[in-house]
Amino acid sequence: MKLKKLMAVVLGCALITGMLSGCSSGSRTGSTSSDTTQSASAGGSAESSGKVLVVYYSATGSTKAVAETISKTLDADTFEIVPTQPYTDDDLNWNNSDSRVSKEHDDPDSRNVALVSTAVEGWDSYDTVFIGYPIWWGIAAWPVDNFVKDNDFTGKTVIPFCTSASSGIGQSGELLAEMAGTGDWKDGQRFSSSVSSDDVSTWAESVMK
Repeated sequence: MKLKKLMAVVLGCALITGMLSGCSSGSRTGSTSSDTTQSASAGGSAESSGKVLVVYYSATGSTKAVAETISKTLDADTFEIVPTQPYTDDDLNWNNSDSRVSKEHDDPDSRNVALVSTAVEGWDSYDTVFIGYPIWWGIAAWPVDNFVKDNDFTGKTVIPFCTSASSGIGQSGELLAEMAGTGDWKDGQRFSSSVSSDDVSTWAESVMK
């Protein structure tokens, strides 16, 4: 009789020990899950702060070179504005009244240039956006227009830059800002077609201070 009671006590203790062990294991699992969630949230926040994007349209390569220098200097991402129907050398001959750009200049309604895409992956994560373009007849080359119209610049600092052989930046940046209707648009910068990469880098670093 005593032996049976002793065995019952031993079995009861073993059962209680197993239950306590299971509860303790479950508690540790829940804590790990919570820590992982908090870590992912913090990482997502860090990745979305301070990001810089360089958007550009380049007709002859000059604006592309400046854009790539800015991107390299600031470790920024780039997005190239590409017309569905790219401009050929003949299209860009502004001395020819029958060229594409001349006709578009004379007829503003024809400047609605279709683009391959205006959607930037992760657009909302960028705080600063540089927008580059060549100057055409004193204004931003109009392939840029639909990109500006199609995107919401709310909460973003926008910095225009342009390239030209002789013309200044004029009101090109202000006109794009009016077209956008959103964003904090800053004064832009004009670069000559032969600008050095050092000069571009110096400027890019200065505007980010």
